[in-house]
Amino acid sequence: MKTAKVSQLRNGLSRFLAYVRRGGRVRVFDRETPIAEIVPVSASRSGARSEIEAILDRLERQGSVVRGKGKLPADFFTRPRPKPKASVLEALLEERREGR
Repeated sequence: MKTAKVSQLRNGLSRFLAYVRRGGRVRVFDRETPIAEIVPVSASRSGARSEIEAILDRLERQGSVVRGKGKLPADFFTRPRPKPKASVLEALLEERREGR
């Protein structure tokens, strides 16, 4: 949790709000007396989803991630991995030789 005096909060409001948006909390002081606490909206509601869910929601809105809707098959982690058709190193060396 960060702390800030009123003057610091006024001068750096966007920075403090970005911190709160990432899940942090800011306690605001008037001189030496705590007067308020800025918390994320999801943290102030009862039954709020986890911070990870909020981050995933934001990334999904931005188009950075797509959440899966189904379940993985039971043998997913025990299946043999597919063999690569070519070596990454060989492809890189070939690309350098061609001058791309």
